[in-house]
Amino acid sequence: MSDTLIDIEPGLAGLPPAVGADVRDLRGALHERILGTVRAAMRAQGRSLTGGQGQGLALGVETAVDAFVDALADPGRDLAATRAVFHALGRTEYREGHRVDALRTVLTLGARDIWAFLVEHRTEGRPAPAHLYVIAGALFGYADALAGAAAEGFLDEQRDAAQDWATTRRRLITLLVQPEPPGDAALRAAADAARWALPRTVAVLSVDGVDAEHLARGVGGGAIATVVDDAVRVVLPDPATPGRLDRARQALVGRRAALGPTVELARARLSYRISRRALALRQEGRLPAGSVVDGNDHLLTLLTAWEPGLADHLADTRLAPLDGLRPVARRALAETLYGWLRRQGQVVAVAGELHTHPQTVRYRMRQLRTLFGAALDDPDARLALQLALCHHLGRGPDAVG
Repeated sequence: MSDTLIDIEPGLAGLPPAVGADVRDLRGALHERILGTVRAAMRAQGRSLTGGQGQGLALGVETAVDAFVDALADPGRDLAATRAVFHALGRTEYREGHRVDALRTVLTLGARDIWAFLVEHRTEGRPAPAHLYVIAGALFGYADALAGAAAEGFLDEQRDAAQDWATTRRRLITLLVQPEPPGDAALRAAADAARWALPRTVAVLSVDGVDAEHLARGVGGGAIATVVDDAVRVVLPDPATPGRLDRARQALVGRRAALGPTVELARARLSYRISRRALALRQEGRLPAGSVVDGNDHLLTLLTAWEPGLADHLADTRLAPLDGLRPVARRALAETLYGWLRRQGQVVAVAGELHTHPQTVRYRMRQLRTLFGAALDDPDARLALQLALCHHLGRGPDAVG
């Protein structure tokens, strides 16, 4: 908003002082007339002047009228205080859930009524028509300036509220996924601050990007989201609700995302960790492409890849008996042993998979028994061998069985 009325309408510099004095004499009648107009406008919006915001708007109207009539007599006077009043009214408009243009409508109607009032109360040709046109330019520019200050206040409050909501949501999600489950009192206080009803179960989605608020709205179903470690973490309440997961997947079409398992609220950290690790493996190309990878479908991959280097160590130690072989022989025996373990010793089925003769499989198995000995008859050793071979051969461990 301009600092003075003469900034809005430079023509006021040529206005005779008597014009300002004449308008100032109409101050009381102007208050009554404009408040009536504002009351009617607010009733049309389903509001009244009896509440806190209504009383504040009534005071704002009086302030605006006083500032305008005084500024006609002294167009260089500072309007910062009036601007501050309407900036505060704009903030209150947002807090009370009104539209950004509701206050502008009231100001526009008020300015029109002031103009009509001044035209009606011309006496003895004063103000002259030329002076009335100058006053009109100042009046409507003044109303626009006040509306602009209100809009700035509305947007400032909207931004501050968004930042506050982001902070409360982040605090709540941090509590849910921290290593130690939060106490009931702390969790309920955080949920109340975020206006989030605590569900019985949750699932956590991890999504590439930083548009947490946008994603939460798209996923719907009461989801809340925040950015943790350069990815959006979305907490979806009661995922078993019919259609809730389907909507979430639809909202994430085209996005790289991973879904953690549905767990009780107190175990939200587990769903978070699984979705986070699954997203990391997606980014590394170790899980299949697609909009949403379900961690439940890749638990063995997650298990073997959880600690970097651990699967390499498992393969190195469990497959050490193959180290002395030539690369071709090593590969052939590794593939045969992997197929034999998966097919639980069914030689013909293994031969079919390897496109070789069953006698070749039997021959290789005799070699493998010589190399691995009793390990091939121990259930735990066979499980470790199968996981080691999955990693060594570049097969997905989720294909085990």
